[in-house]
Amino acid sequence: MHPARKQRLILVVVLVALSSVAVGFVTYAMRNNMNYFYAPSAFAAGEVPHDRRIRAGGCVVPGSVVREHDGLDVRFAITDGEANVSVMFDKILPDLFAEGSAAVVTGRLMQDGTLRADQVLAKHDENYTPPEVADSMKIPASCAGGAKS
Repeated sequence: MHPARKQRLILVVVLVALSSVAVGFVTYAMRNNMNYFYAPSAFAAGEVPHDRRIRAGGCVVPGSVVREHDGLDVRFAITDGEANVSVMFDKILPDLFAEGSAAVVTGRLMQDGTLRADQVLAKHDENYTPPEVADSMKIPASCAGGAKS
């Protein structure tokens, strides 16, 4: 093999190896920042990891919102029509949050099965649900603004 060709081959192999290592490091670093979306039925099936940052969405179960009298703590349940998930939140809820409306919560699933939320997003438009969310959830008809099945 010609020395110049051999040198180019070594250079290409080294560049491919370094690029692979860089992609591996970026993927590893992003792994901790990913928020996976789970429907409440996935909680009931035991498919959701504990103590990991996740997202869950569904309809706020009417009559499930319980506010503490001496603080901001709020407990409520969300449903996808098949299962319910208990959610605990200790900050100010968005203005559009209401019983019977759609919500997406971000937080961690505790060992007792309660989702401790650090962010609650209330649905703002009653006519639109993203297709991937509508496919993963069968939002009940009682949920205002839910996807039409």
